[in-house]
Amino acid sequence: MKELEQKLGYTFKDDTLLRVALTHSSYSNEHRCKSYERMEFLGDSVLSIIVSEYLYAKMDNVNEGDLSRIRAALVCEESLADVARKMEIGKYIFLGKGEEKAGSRNRASILSDVFEAILAAVYLDAGMDKAKEYIFDVMGDVLCDAIQNKTQKDYKSRLQELVQQRYHGRTQIEYNTIKENGPEHKKVFLIELSINGKVISSGEGFSKKEAEQLAAKNALSDGNVL
Repeated sequence: MKELEQKLGYTFKDDTLLRVALTHSSYSNEHRCKSYERMEFLGDSVLSIIVSEYLYAKMDNVNEGDLSRIRAALVCEESLADVARKMEIGKYIFLGKGEEKAGSRNRASILSDVFEAILAAVYLDAGMDKAKEYIFDVMGDVLCDAIQNKTQKDYKSRLQELVQQRYHGRTQIEYNTIKENGPEHKKVFLIELSINGKVISSGEGFSKKEAEQLAAKNALSDGNVL
């Protein structure tokens, strides 16, 4: 726990809060202890108010609709999972045996939930001011990008705009499911992205939506693809 606290930049007065924030329901069911689900619920609300207040103060000429869109991009599952991955939060999560075997330690939905649960733990341990300090510390770059209009749209929308700018005439972007692995409740989807019939990139995720977003992200990341 001390190692993770160093990564978080915060030392808990009540370290049981952090342990609960890291406990997946599969582990809690096996060991009869609390999971992070209730804390994730609280963390989601705390994060929303912190980000909303930040955008409201920093973007006084932006209307309500655009503020909502920017906030949604900032607090979406993949955005929070990316932050969690950079902090290597995945290796500290308590998972049940089944989830461990399924490779859920790097699953975007779980990482984003744990990130929000940890925020709730900080909030419960030290209050809103410390929660804000934590968010500004770990998401500072992402928030600055939002102010500079770099994260206002999801990867699929950004790809759509780029394709329209670079291609002339009719352009068709397709996301095709190539493979589905795993049991019905834990499927992993492999999606291929093609433009005008040419395969450009692929993405893998625990939902088709997540896999499509990752395929678009991979296409945008490769400057030579488009």
